Parts: sequence; C-alpha cells; structure tokens
Amino acid sequence: MKERYLQFAGYNAWANRRIYDVAATLSDEEYRADKGAFFKSMHGTLNHLLVTDWIWMKRFTGEGDAPSRLDAIAHERFDSLRQARESEDRRIAAYIDGLDDARLAGELRYRRVSTPDEVVQPLMSALDHWFNHQTHHRGQAHTILSSLGKAAPELDLLAFQRLRAAGKA
Repeated sequence: MKERYLQFAGYNAWANRRIYDVAATLSDEEYRADKGAFFKSMHGTLNHLLVTDWIWMKRFTGEGDAPSRLDAIAHERFDSLRQARESEDRRIAAYIDGLDDARLAGELRYRRVSTPDEVVQPLMSALDHWFNHQTHHRGQAHTILSSLGKAAPELDLLAFQRLRAAGKA
C-alpha cells in the first residue's frame, strides 16, 4: 500500500511544478483575476492548496502551521508561495516515505476547520481524500490557465505514471 501513496506524493509534486511553471508566466493582473473558481483566482487557488496541505500535515504529524481558514492567504507574492509549495511537497514526500503498513492500517483523529466536529477515519481514506482534493483544485487552476489563454500543462496521473516508469519524472 505504501507504494500507492509514494506514487501520489510524487504525482502531487510533479503536477504542482507543472502548474507553477505556467502560472509563473502570468502577469500579476492575470494571476489575481477572479475567474470564478472556488477560491476565485490563481492566487487564491494556489494559496488554498498550500493552506490545506498545512492543515492536513498538522493532522497527520502534529507538526507545523494549521491556518484556521480555508481561504487564508499564506503568501501574497508568487515567488514566496512557490518556494513554500516546493518545501511542502518535499515534506509530504518525506512523511509518506516514513509510513509503514501498521501506520497505514491505523486511524486518524482530528477536528474539522469549519466546525468543531471531531472526525475519526482510517488513515488511508484520509490520504485518499487529501490527494484527491489536491487534484480537484489543480483542475481549477488548470481551467484558470486555459481561461487566460495559456497552454495549460498535461496533468493526467497516467502521464506521470508513464514518465515515472521511463525514469523521467
């Protein structure tokens, strides 16, 4: 099972790099333009992804920041957001690499950001949700890029799997 999550962590970092590479070509006006996504702009969407990763990593590890709002802006400047994203992707990969079968078979207990409800769920289902959530919002980032006339990058998991099998990812 661990290999599945190592693949997802690798895919996550790969897809983030690809989105950030194109987002880096946006003007500040394009980057901050409200394009109707859940978190409005590329700026809001990329910040949301980082913030929610911090929240989940705090739940998983007990360490790090955990903002109290899902729409928190962690970084106003794109370059510092990108550095934080790259750092967090390395942290995610290290966390997943440190898991063993016993831990993967365990449970996770946490409180939601939006309500005081306590949730207990299998760790693997929490990991599945987490990686799926990232994919969901990267899809919105992809749509934002397309709406701005940019060549949005290939993000299919299958593309990553093929590159990884060829030693190119």
